[in-house]
Amino acid sequence: MKRIVGRAVSRLPATLTVVAVVLVVGLVGQGLWSATIDQPWWEQVAFGLPAFQDGRWWTPLTGTFFVAHPVGYVFAIVGFFWMGLLEWRRGSRVALAYFGAGQLVAVLATAAFLWAAGQLPWPWAVNLAGQLDVGASGGTMACFAACVSLFASPWRQRGWIIVVGYAAIGLLFLGTLADLEHAFAVVAVLAVDRSFRVQRASIRERRLLAFAASLALGVIQIVTLLVPTDGPFGPTAAADGPWIEVLIDTVVILSVTNGLRLGQRWAWTLSVIWAGVNVTVAVLYVALSQLDPVELPLTWGDADVTVATSVLWLAFLVYLVATRHAFRAHRRRPLGVVGSGRSEDSAAGALPTADDARAIIKAEGGGTLSWMATWEGMEYYRTSRGLVPYQKHAGVAIVLADPLGPPEATHVSVAEFVQAAERDSLVPCFFSSSARTRDALPDGWRELIIADDTIVDLPGLAFTGKAWASIRTALNKAEREGMTFRLTTFASESWGVRQQLRAISEGWVGEKDLPEMRFTLGTLQEADDPEVRLALAVSPAGDVDGFLSWLPMFGPQGEHHGWTLDLMRRRDGGFGSVMEFLIGSSARVFADEGAAILSLSGAPLAHVAADDEGRIAHLLGQLSGILEPVYGFSSLHTFKQKFNPRSEPIYLLYRDEGDLTRIGAAITRAFLPDATLRQFAGAGIDMLRRD
Repeated sequence: MKRIVGRAVSRLPATLTVVAVVLVVGLVGQGLWSATIDQPWWEQVAFGLPAFQDGRWWTPLTGTFFVAHPVGYVFAIVGFFWMGLLEWRRGSRVALAYFGAGQLVAVLATAAFLWAAGQLPWPWAVNLAGQLDVGASGGTMACFAACVSLFASPWRQRGWIIVVGYAAIGLLFLGTLADLEHAFAVVAVLAVDRSFRVQRASIRERRLLAFAASLALGVIQIVTLLVPTDGPFGPTAAADGPWIEVLIDTVVILSVTNGLRLGQRWAWTLSVIWAGVNVTVAVLYVALSQLDPVELPLTWGDADVTVATSVLWLAFLVYLVATRHAFRAHRRRPLGVVGSGRSEDSAAGALPTADDARAIIKAEGGGTLSWMATWEGMEYYRTSRGLVPYQKHAGVAIVLADPLGPPEATHVSVAEFVQAAERDSLVPCFFSSSARTRDALPDGWRELIIADDTIVDLPGLAFTGKAWASIRTALNKAEREGMTFRLTTFASESWGVRQQLRAISEGWVGEKDLPEMRFTLGTLQEADDPEVRLALAVSPAGDVDGFLSWLPMFGPQGEHHGWTLDLMRRRDGGFGSVMEFLIGSSARVFADEGAAILSLSGAPLAHVAADDEGRIAHLLGQLSGILEPVYGFSSLHTFKQKFNPRSEPIYLLYRDEGDLTRIGAAITRAFLPDATLRQFAGAGIDMLRRD
């Protein structure tokens, strides 16, 4: 115990000193047992606009170390936890800087705001402009906000939502002088720190935050209806609010929240419309409030609550617009559909789905990347002999991998798809295709090797010889350290394990300057598939140190011909050689099960273009260079060579050089559908910094 106390004292000198000063001042000033505001010297130490108007410039310093009421010491001391945490993580100078600057900004900004607002006929501002306050809550709130920036993703974004929400709700519905100070402290840290970047969150996280915010809005409106409030827009009495508004809002919120969680476009659209309606109603209330009360056409609501909650609705509206790309889980018009829900070139007539793609893959077999055709965001064109999976971006129809169906039907499927794309004024191209599709191209088409599929042959696999030394070392080390290997599925794991997998994945995504890549790179959403297997590395303590996801590769009769590597995630601070351990152990199990090959897949954009490969090759090379510091494709390709794979080329296939500009933009958008221009620029700047 003595050692723990000694370590705390050595690591937290600034926090403990400030807490000690607060307690000593409370003892000397008798504030620990009697209200400071009742002391005759109260006005000489308290800060606020009246203090500055009377020339008491020292009050921001003196008022920091007093507490208004004895019970307030409990909350004041607890608030210093955040200063202590910040000091523990970043040192005494940083903690003191945030505390001191946050307290000073909170006090001065509040006084300046009230001086300006007090000139207006605004009862709330006029009332606060005449009040005094004491306490260090502005500084500790700034430390709280600064601590949030230290959280690992996705908790950083969640923490900021909590901090900003706490400050906003306190200001809008309680509206005390301290609440105004807290709001300015949070805004100041947010402006300086700039770690609240929703675009860095994964798609799942953005949907989850919208879901939580929507529910919170409903709860806030119900609570403010039942509890009296006194914010900037006026006081309200309990159970004397806009019952009809709250009822309608609650019905709408309950109708859309699950749709927001699932990323459905209709839910996003309805939420945007209804948020706009709430903001518009509040504007009308403000305008009508300037008229004589008897002229108001609306008498069934409380304007004060309506205006206050509209501020939250406005913030929610801004968030929905900023994250609109995360809410696209809806059916778009597929290629060749003319308006009746039927495809022009469809033999069966019905729109093909991912289930159709699964059925064809299992019946006819597929390549190493074929299972990616079943992922969310894909569309399908039904040909006379199979399906062609594709996405549309920037006026380009990008086919993923090879057409699905019998190998001998590839030529027919390619020709029919190209014809349909050109009829709809789309540029057709094939991305990550094999030699089978290349050989079925129409005359005059171009080809470009963009990656090498790294394949390990499993029959007779034995990790012997010098070439396998690093893999043997990893397997032996894992055995010595008690690591456990398990092949499983996402759904079959316990809730605790699934949460660990989500935390590892969200942490990996949150540290990137660009959002999750898609198209040929899956996420946990794609891993949550009964046909996809997860390889887990579990430490003796029960922690998941890393995991892989393996996509199935089917042969013509539906047997598992092989497996393709997709997700690779590891926990920070876990087992060092966890990826070598996971891949090596997976290969052993798959070989025992009778699988023929293991594809470690091709690292996207990792191919180095030669001088004679054309503009598109060099464009992809430039994109790879920008993304390399963020995603490490080249280093990933180098890592896979440890498993001594053989290589098969992966192609980009296109009509001619005239399509290159649009194809380059479409491929970029396919991989990064949610990235903004600022994020692309930031990634480029980051690349330059690392050179």
